[in-house]
Amino acid sequence: MSHQFGLLKERRFRPFFLTQFLGAFNDNVYKNALVVLLTFQSARYTSMSPGILVNLCAGIFILPFFLFSATAGQIADKFEKSRLIRFTKLLEIAIMVLAGFAFALESLALMLGCLFLMGSQSSLFGPVKYAILPQHLREDELIGGNAVVEAGTFLAILIGTLAGGVLISFDQGIVWVSVAVLLLALLGYLASRGIPLAPAASPGLRINWNPITETWRNFQFTRGNRTVFLSILGVSWFWFYGAVFLSQFPAYAKDVLGGNEHAVILLLAVFSVGIGVGSLLCERMSAGRVEIGLVPFGSIGLSLFALDLWWSSPAPGLFASPLPLGEVLAQAATWRVLIDLVGIGVFGGFFIVPLYALIQSRSEPAHRSRTIAGNNILNALFMVIAAGMGAGLLAAGFSVPQLFLVTAVLNAVVAIYIYTLVPEFLLRFIVWLLVHTVYRLRTEGIEHIPEQGPAVLVCNHVSFVDALVIMAASRRPVRFVMDHRIFRLPVLSFVFRESRAIPIAPAKEDPALTQRAFDTVADALAAGELVAIFPEGRITDTGELNPFRPGIRRIVERSPVPVVPMALRGLWGSFFSRKDGPAMSRPLRRGLFNRIELIVGSPVGTSEATPEMLQAHVAALRGELR
Repeated sequence: MSHQFGLLKERRFRPFFLTQFLGAFNDNVYKNALVVLLTFQSARYTSMSPGILVNLCAGIFILPFFLFSATAGQIADKFEKSRLIRFTKLLEIAIMVLAGFAFALESLALMLGCLFLMGSQSSLFGPVKYAILPQHLREDELIGGNAVVEAGTFLAILIGTLAGGVLISFDQGIVWVSVAVLLLALLGYLASRGIPLAPAASPGLRINWNPITETWRNFQFTRGNRTVFLSILGVSWFWFYGAVFLSQFPAYAKDVLGGNEHAVILLLAVFSVGIGVGSLLCERMSAGRVEIGLVPFGSIGLSLFALDLWWSSPAPGLFASPLPLGEVLAQAATWRVLIDLVGIGVFGGFFIVPLYALIQSRSEPAHRSRTIAGNNILNALFMVIAAGMGAGLLAAGFSVPQLFLVTAVLNAVVAIYIYTLVPEFLLRFIVWLLVHTVYRLRTEGIEHIPEQGPAVLVCNHVSFVDALVIMAASRRPVRFVMDHRIFRLPVLSFVFRESRAIPIAPAKEDPALTQRAFDTVADALAAGELVAIFPEGRITDTGELNPFRPGIRRIVERSPVPVVPMALRGLWGSFFSRKDGPAMSRPLRRGLFNRIELIVGSPVGTSEATPEMLQAHVAALRGELR
């Protein structure tokens, strides 16, 4: 976690973080101050009911995301991003000055107009916010950077919401709010002046000002990469899920827990802190890489904790009048509810942070901002659908806990659907689970695996999960050459098929399959991929290295690429090894969390890549530890 917090000391990240934090803070100070004002003093401004006004405010703020996100994505791709951010902050200052006049004039129309302008400014900032991170951060910093941004955003939402409600409740509250939002806008602009340059991704782009046709084009960009598009759907689903919960906190606190407005604040605080903690834990749990294996883990927690929230919720309507917060906390059921909300928040962080990092890292740089703009449009659409579903189910007689139950079940259905379409998520989850439960993996020399271009990885073969361990350690996808019989094993068959492993058989057994395997290896290396082989040709029965076979020589003679020797240590004697008999015959023979190591040596040239020399390299890397 220290690595991600270290980014806050870097000029390439800290000014941007402060800018977006202050912007989110300011949005929520104004929005909540306006909502509280209209809830308790609506008669001063209009004959409309407070409930209608509050929902109108939500709709007015989100409308610009539909209208302007497509144009904002083009602008973010066409122009230098740090200058664009400073422009949005100057726009924010102007809007806050106008908001001060709206409060002073007690003009409801002008207040709502400022809210619309704030939504417009946020829709312009949105594509820049996420597109600039890959330009200033290395790939191994994307998870940490996104984690800090997400944690900061939810903290800003929480503090801003509380501050807006408190400030407007003071005597002369309108003055306090007017001064606060203008001061925050000025601080945001000052922070933005420190953001380093971020060159335009597509300076020659001709902007299409038609929001309808450009929105459709943005969706085409997002669909260009199937994994990115489904990741965007996952992000949008999270905002759907979150919108359902956040919108129901007031009713849940009042009707189910029997609390007052302080109970609402408590639920919001616990939920926000949970998301912040989950976001910050992502870097540690993913070792700094874009680890999409956390996404299925997150979706499991989102459903399980929501199910328990439904199960453990008290029956609605038990309390005749609102209870003080102390009495609400004195109920045992309240603490279980709070634990569930923390769990939902934490697993929500596990779910959302890798998805944002994946979208950033795999989007085409030339139209990354437009891809993110498409994401923002879908996010807004899903939140509107969430509001409609919530209103519809409540009108049909569902209770708030039952609405949470429906959301939990829908979350499981959506997760299964996405992971069926893109098995890579489930594949990475299996690999991540292996090296975080059965084993604890330490790597050394992992930087010797090339960041780009083809290479052959060679390693000793100790167990049935050797390939999975290497897969977990490598920042790049690896195609393994595997004995064709392993494709018949449950789970491993799924893992290796989805990772595009290359089946091979002994030449005496199936010469055609052997030839196809070598042809596929050559094609993969020509395409710049990583290929891994276990030159022993079989899993060791003794813990010692078996002689390396000549297949490696045939590969490098046909494709002269670097060869990277590696050694696995600590797997001998584990459940998946053949020590003392067949593998996988004695469950948990060494318990859980066994320490294992992957030691990676310097690449060797084609002339040195003989079976004998590579075996000597691997043996030296392995040392005495089996």
